[in-house]
Amino acid sequence: MGEDRHDRTRLLWPHAAIEILGSKTVLVAGLGGVGSWAVEALARAGIGRLILVDSDVISPSNLNRQLYALESTIGQPKCHVAASRLKDINASIQVICFRERLEPGGAGSLLDRCPPVDYIVDAIDSIAAKVDLIATAHRRGIPVISAMGTGNRRDPSRLLVTDLAGTQGDPLARRVRQGLKKYGIEKVKVIFSKETPVKPDGASQAVGSTPTVPPVAGFLIASEVIGDLVPSAKSG
Repeated sequence: MGEDRHDRTRLLWPHAAIEILGSKTVLVAGLGGVGSWAVEALARAGIGRLILVDSDVISPSNLNRQLYALESTIGQPKCHVAASRLKDINASIQVICFRERLEPGGAGSLLDRCPPVDYIVDAIDSIAAKVDLIATAHRRGIPVISAMGTGNRRDPSRLLVTDLAGTQGDPLARRVRQGLKKYGIEKVKVIFSKETPVKPDGASQAVGSTPTVPPVAGFLIASEVIGDLVPSAKSG
């Protein structure tokens, strides 16, 4: 009998886990430094269908941290590069791409165009769109995990999964918390860094990033999604 792509995974997870994950649909909004790595892990874990939402093309500034950013892919849409890579990992995976910017108020329309979604990963930067996506997921009873700030951080070991209410010292988390108040939403699972944001050198207003912090955040998100979809696959 030949080798199977999930042979090594089955040594650590219950045998039914791969089959369960293969029946699930996960929507990932944002394919940047966090989202691209979350997608990678979810695909390799065996998620059967991934819905990808991102309007951007790959730029040179993405090369330091984003999975799809190569010199050969600069100028190409992230969604298209991601879909091609995912099919190369697993030819049977279903990939649905929405090459569009998720605007505030647009999450409901997006979900109406999708097959039923089992889990949402929010890895977008726009605060208003992030709040709308979380609130829409909450209304529809879809589990969601949201990425808080990973920019201007240097230490990936300070990342953790927690509730939004428990975040401190994160300007992005604070604004998301404020935005969700009008919906009466307090409990949201997030990936959060305990590290105080570093002020970038020089006069640049750009957000600094490293090759280590965003990918680790993406992998932690994927691990949490997998554990929520298949509780018996959780560590500990």
